[in-house]
Amino acid sequence: MSRIAPPIDRSPQLAAHRTTRWSTRIEVVVTDPTVVIAAIQILDAELDRIEVAASRFREDSDVSRLQRAADGSPVTVTRDLYDAIDIALRAAAMTEGAVDPTVGAAMCRLGYDQDFARVSGGVDGTLPAACPVTGWQSVALDPINLTVAMPAGTILDLGATAKAWAADRSADAISSRLGCGVLVSLGGDLAVRSAPDGGFVVGVADICGDPDAPAAVSIVSGGLASSGIANRHWLLGDAPVHHVVDPTTGLPVTPCWRTVTVAGASCVDANTASTASLVLGAQAPAWLEARSLPSRLVALDGSVVTVAGWPDDPQPVAHPGDPDISEQDTSR
Repeated sequence: MSRIAPPIDRSPQLAAHRTTRWSTRIEVVVTDPTVVIAAIQILDAELDRIEVAASRFREDSDVSRLQRAADGSPVTVTRDLYDAIDIALRAAAMTEGAVDPTVGAAMCRLGYDQDFARVSGGVDGTLPAACPVTGWQSVALDPINLTVAMPAGTILDLGATAKAWAADRSADAISSRLGCGVLVSLGGDLAVRSAPDGGFVVGVADICGDPDAPAAVSIVSGGLASSGIANRHWLLGDAPVHHVVDPTTGLPVTPCWRTVTVAGASCVDANTASTASLVLGAQAPAWLEARSLPSRLVALDGSVVTVAGWPDDPQPVAHPGDPDISEQDTSR
């Protein structure tokens, strides 16, 4: 269950470590300063595992090997990659395809075929014609034999879920192994376990990555994630593009919101919903409200919409229903 609230003025003894990886800011905060070094080591190991399994920018990654072997027949994969794809397909099912892991080829056509640091300055090319992606239903998993089957030419982009999954896994491992409360933030996607009294206070920016956050909440449990178009954008030739792709067109979504922040039972659930909201556009507030997901949406003009009990009073707001988002009605 995810719980958030307005911040309470309390100052528990915390220790934090900040670094940069995956072209994003990484942060781990623990409630026991004596274990911060051990927490960093656990976090690094978890990020290594996810990168080896799921990075489409590494030729030696598990997902790259799968994509080279894909011809429609089952391919045996590692446990980590299987789980990463399973989570991505769950997100696709929950959002009726708004968050679809088969957008990888579309991303490549837009020039995002390498680490973002190499893309951010712009790439050569022209905006491609609209073309639906292969579709998440074309990917078949066999949980007994740990195989994946998908059509030749399919390129998986697991970024919409793998980073959030890494945050959840890291927070689980740190809390269980070290016996402390922990917040793990990967580019602002947060996972919290065993929070201190009053929760972890975090800023919520109107533009993803903006250090000047106009709002703050206290995260008591679960996950919090923000998705937006302000950070990962570039020029494809002379055409401005960004990284949130509409699976029905294979092109960047037409922006309705510049940032959507969602609280969920886990970071994966929160990030799935925040990403889907960018694709859903004007339908997003009703979609989030129907799933009882506390959310803050910032429109292009800076106006703010809050739904499903996003807190504006000092009482903690519980994420209703202990089941995760996958057990909610997913009709649009």
